[in-house]
Amino acid sequence: MTASKSGRFELIETPIPDLHLLQRKPVGDNRGYFQRMFCAADLAEIGWQDAIAQINHTFTATKGTVRGMHLQLSPNAEMKLISCLKGEVWDVAVDLRAASPTFLTWHAVLLSQENQRSFLIPPGFAHGFQTMTDNVEMLYCHNKSYAPASELGLNPFDARLSIKWPLTVTEISDKDRNRTMLSPEFQGIIV
Repeated sequence: MTASKSGRFELIETPIPDLHLLQRKPVGDNRGYFQRMFCAADLAEIGWQDAIAQINHTFTATKGTVRGMHLQLSPNAEMKLISCLKGEVWDVAVDLRAASPTFLTWHAVLLSQENQRSFLIPPGFAHGFQTMTDNVEMLYCHNKSYAPASELGLNPFDARLSIKWPLTVTEISDKDRNRTMLSPEFQGIIV
């Protein structure tokens, strides 16, 4: 683990290179706390590229809901900084980078309002999550804007991914549930 120069984040390495977990460090007093959610200078040290192009906020009502697995392809491949503002999620990233030593490996982390962590997901990774509580709110910072022509989605139940969702799935969109499975010929994406 290493701390950022500002001291507002602590970097927690994951088993997958370039995939990082950040521990935010709130500063508080009797009024509450202040917390930095994003710092371009600190995040540039670990691979953040470009300015924030888009910030998205999601609300998911029901525990057990799965959203994902989503990414964008080049030239709109995006880096994401994912934070949970309310509730708790089991957040998953899957390495889809061609020729990566961790190709098709997934890594999951718990994100919650209590643990105050963020997941930094580089281009070439699919992202999704399962809600561990009701009434979950998530905040996503993206370095690229959404481009429908570059969208790629994986089926979250694909046997090649072998994601072990921790809860029984209660809700999932028809679009995600009906995505095709990866073919045996799929060798990854070029970022």
